[in-house]
Amino acid sequence: MKQWIDTDVALNEMCAELIDVAKLAVDTEFIRTDTFYPKIALIQLSDGQQCWLIDVLAINDFAPLKALLEDAQKCLIFHACAEDLEVLNHALDINPATIFDTQIAAGITNIGYCMGYARLVQTLFDVELDKQETRSDWLARPLTERQLDYAAVDVEYLHAMEQLLSQRLAEQQREEWFKEETIALFALVEGRKDYQNYYQRVKGAWRLGEQSLIALNRLCDWREERARTLDKPRSHIIKDSVLLELAKRLPSSNSQLYGIDDWYPRSIKRLGPMVLQQIEQAHNDREIAAIPMPLPKAVNSLMKEMRSALASVAERMQVPQEFLCNKKELEDILRSSMAGQCLWPVRLTQGWRQSGVQPALQTVLNNSDLL
Repeated sequence: MKQWIDTDVALNEMCAELIDVAKLAVDTEFIRTDTFYPKIALIQLSDGQQCWLIDVLAINDFAPLKALLEDAQKCLIFHACAEDLEVLNHALDINPATIFDTQIAAGITNIGYCMGYARLVQTLFDVELDKQETRSDWLARPLTERQLDYAAVDVEYLHAMEQLLSQRLAEQQREEWFKEETIALFALVEGRKDYQNYYQRVKGAWRLGEQSLIALNRLCDWREERARTLDKPRSHIIKDSVLLELAKRLPSSNSQLYGIDDWYPRSIKRLGPMVLQQIEQAHNDREIAAIPMPLPKAVNSLMKEMRSALASVAERMQVPQEFLCNKKELEDILRSSMAGQCLWPVRLTQGWRQSGVQPALQTVLNNSDLL
């Protein structure tokens, strides 16, 4: 059973009805195609029996919903909720305190790493869901009956999932593991707000010289502020590849801005003076951290040995290998070891990974002739 909520009165009544409910399943539908920030369109709630579909576009006063979802005594059940938390925070200033993410729990209990909602439902309950409305226009009104059914299904199985996964966490004595990963999730969501050092993500930036890298950093910060102010995707302002080429050339006049792939005369006319100003001001900026070169091919065999060691740890600990250590972390470990002092990612030196991951990788490094 699902109920459509499209007035402040109806929202207030719903929140009053749910005030004493201990666990609520939550999902959101939003669009993020031609904007920087996601545009929230719908919020789905379920108490395990009934589903409420909240038409965000029709509501004016979200205070009752904010109080409901921020109640620390109430557990909110999500699946893969990083984007849900982001959109709730940005659009409605709603910041849940207590959550249960079924995707994290499925990984911790070795059901599968980063499993989508439909796949997890099929794995746990042998039910195949129709996901054809995944990319439909959620900002359209009225929504079709098929869209409404799809939205309701996204919270229909979350209570059953939470019950089953909580039981498995307890049986495997991994509740503390789960808490640790949930804390890391909140940190990840908060970290996405920080756009400092975006230049380090630009493909090929490691090839730039010192001044070009400083200029790239300033150009990235300028674009970020403009994208957020105008609520446009970064690439709609200027693509990464264009910023990289500008940083290489360090142009000082308008005529030097032409001939860059994917940067068209109309954009140059509009943004050229601002870009030149940023490049000029970059000469007064302080030095920034260099971007390390890609690892040499000579360490490929060592990387394979490290992955093999991780596979053994994953088998012994009965968790997905991907949950233990990611590619970037392995590369950072190798790079720092080659520089003479191994720097370990913090999450490998504490918590549930500490006893298995770090010793296994350290053994590989100690036995290597390349270091």
